[in-house]
Amino acid sequence: MHRQNAGITGTGHALGSEVITNEHLAARLKVSEEWITSRTGIKERRCAAPDEYTSTLAVRASLAACDAANTDAADLDLIICTTVCPDYTQMPATACLVQAELGARRAAAFDLAAACSGFIYGLDVAQKFVASGAYQNVLVVSSDLMTRFVDYDDPNTSILFGDGAGAAIVSAVEKPRGILAAHIASDGNLADYIYTPAGGTRLSTSCETVRGKQQFMKMRGRELFKVAVAAMPQSSLQVLEQANLTLNDVDLVIPHQANQRIIDAVAARLEIAPEKVFSNIERIGNTGAATIPIALDQCLRSGRVKSGDTVLLTAFGGGITWGSAIVKF
Repeated sequence: MHRQNAGITGTGHALGSEVITNEHLAARLKVSEEWITSRTGIKERRCAAPDEYTSTLAVRASLAACDAANTDAADLDLIICTTVCPDYTQMPATACLVQAELGARRAAAFDLAAACSGFIYGLDVAQKFVASGAYQNVLVVSSDLMTRFVDYDDPNTSILFGDGAGAAIVSAVEKPRGILAAHIASDGNLADYIYTPAGGTRLSTSCETVRGKQQFMKMRGRELFKVAVAAMPQSSLQVLEQANLTLNDVDLVIPHQANQRIIDAVAARLEIAPEKVFSNIERIGNTGAATIPIALDQCLRSGRVKSGDTVLLTAFGGGITWGSAIVKF
């Protein structure tokens, strides 16, 4: 094996085929549409149809990424699926389902659970596999069907989340392109800031837990906000230092699309001009680990990110986890 430079050679995304509007949620929650928009920046979010699953959207996003990278699925060495909404709770891994649908027979496959930071974690792992020379082509696909774990009578979570998948092919590239640096971190002491109580070995699913809606996500929004707006800027500065860059070297920042208030607060702390921060949350919602790769794919396909551009990716999620990456295209 020999050291090689790793970068993103293609991206793709897929969204749930249905739409949940603020009008629909406002009627159910007995609030105004403006109340929802002012707190989240979201006007509608995408929702998977009953016959769409985490693997369904992941496969669609992965095929688009393979096409963009001009890479055949048969040439993939590894598939990393980052999700907290797997098709099955125990086994098989969703990544294995994606492998089968893609026909990527030679690829190893596993799931990675880092919540909304999943794409950054997966990108870091993929970069290291490729850089080491162990693998040539790694698919990182982040797919979450967050609406399947939301209590639509809970205004703290129901107004935020949507369904989607984003994928990237990580392969050997010539410098100066590539994943210049990545930083990942966590603090399990804050695990109860956002979690799903029932369904695991700590609290098995039962009639009692279902009656208590313990199978749905619980979130302490105010506390989570404070962590996010501190962790993401700190991680961003750390990864810039690793890459020997400053914010002046960055052409675009793509943050996790958690909430427009969080995006704005992170930009303010980093003192970044609003036009250098990408946001698509208004029409898509928070799609968990998929938000950054969806946004990145949109930027690449629209020309917002061009060859030679340097992009800062930064996220936080349940766990609590957070991380950032610098990518030059």
